[in-house]
Amino acid sequence: MKRVTNAVKLAVVPPVGYAVIQILRRTMRWHTEGGEHVSRLFAEGRSVILAFWHAQQLMMPLAIPRLEAHVLISQHRDGELIRRIIARFGLDAVRGSSTRGGAEALRRMIRIGRSGGNLALTPDGPKGPRQVAKVGVVQLARATGCPIVPMAFGCSKKNSSRAGTGSSCPIRSLGAPSSWARPSGYRPTRPLTTWSACAGRWKRP
Repeated sequence: MKRVTNAVKLAVVPPVGYAVIQILRRTMRWHTEGGEHVSRLFAEGRSVILAFWHAQQLMMPLAIPRLEAHVLISQHRDGELIRRIIARFGLDAVRGSSTRGGAEALRRMIRIGRSGGNLALTPDGPKGPRQVAKVGVVQLARATGCPIVPMAFGCSKKNSSRAGTGSSCPIRSLGAPSSWARPSGYRPTRPLTTWSACAGRWKRP
């Protein structure tokens, strides 16, 4: 019975998830900040590493339309659902995480980055700690020479709550370009987070 349930999920959830994301896109007014930095990197022929929090991954397939990228996704069953959803946006998946298949996934990501492919991952991963970046994204950047582009998504509910009360986490990195998309009318309720490299991992100072 469990096998049948999993098969139904794999057949139903990806097309429904894709449709939900597209419906959400059509109900939002989008505003992007910092996109010129990413455009400049692409104009220079650079490949990039897109980094965003695990809790904000839902709308990220729409952050840079028509971008070809390879996304690091866990080998868990939920990861397979995500893989099938992002495939509908033209994105490729590299399977692995810190708990299963991570070393091989990192090696594959390095090969892709060195060959000119764009990479994407959640530096805090599915296991957390939430919004604490692990060292893997830095290792990947060092091994490939690709710049890290921190990204975030924020939104507000029109006419139902005070602007800025939606989920938000704007990011500004030291000495690196930043880019994040948000619907117009959004006002952050807290200062921008600044990241710095400390003792082999990134954390908020």
